[in-house]
Amino acid sequence: MSASPSPPPDLVSSSPESAEAVREGLRRVGYLPGESTALVSYLSTKLGKPVLVEGPAGVGKTELAKALARFLGRELVRLQCYEGLDEAKALYEWNYRKQLLRIQAEPSGTGWDAVQEDIFGEEFLLSRPLMTAISSEQPVVLLIDEIDKTDQEFEAMLLEVLSDFQISIPELGMVRSRTHPIVLLTSNNSRELTEALKRRCLYLWLDYPELEHELEIVRLHAPELPETMARKLVEVVGMVRALDLKKPPSIAESIDWARALLLLGAEEIDAETFTETMSVIVKHRTDMDVVAERVGLKLGSPADVV
Repeated sequence: MSASPSPPPDLVSSSPESAEAVREGLRRVGYLPGESTALVSYLSTKLGKPVLVEGPAGVGKTELAKALARFLGRELVRLQCYEGLDEAKALYEWNYRKQLLRIQAEPSGTGWDAVQEDIFGEEFLLSRPLMTAISSEQPVVLLIDEIDKTDQEFEAMLLEVLSDFQISIPELGMVRSRTHPIVLLTSNNSRELTEALKRRCLYLWLDYPELEHELEIVRLHAPELPETMARKLVEVVGMVRALDLKKPPSIAESIDWARALLLLGAEEIDAETFTETMSVIVKHRTDMDVVAERVGLKLGSPADVV
């Protein structure tokens, strides 16, 4: 679980009144959404439905949840999914060590019923991200990140939670949502999710941005970069993404490259500058060979320079 920092009061909107208000609010906190992103985000706040955000890695799916939390002034509760994730790590589990210490501290002769009633109280409960989001007294943004890494059994459990925003704990009873969280589920599309989960959600596909959109993003996060260099940067990144690579550059890596060029005092993106700095956007050795040969040559660098 991670909490987002509190934004300045003038950036916070508890209930946006239109898709355009969402779009402008996200821009103010540093996220430049497309029209469909703003619209689906707005509908989620009004309809109370989760949003399934799919797309390749590095297009801003996770950052969208973070930006919504900043814009709405809500805490961000994050469940990072991985293979083998189970209910105990996603919902709750009992603090067995603390329970054992409580039992050992009980005077001899105390009946089991009295001890049992005590050790299954809330103070012995370890709340995990889903429980934290549902039991929060303040509305939160719940990010279920990389849901495609889990299995269908986990999806089935998640469906039950997202349907009624309540969790049944046999020893305590039903825990119902005090407020309604905004829920975003992200997927890198590594496997097909169940139709049952998709039916519960609004759907948003995010892809790498068009050149002008990415140029606007780079301008926002690296405003000191000259216009000609910023445009050349996104053009080169587009050329790199067009290749058959293990890992195309993400939007965040485009921003990192822009900031690196500023830090180095580069005046243009020529063959030498590209060769020296392409490791900021290319992270696999085999990819570096391909990029040096295909993109480096277009910039005038020899194919054997890496």
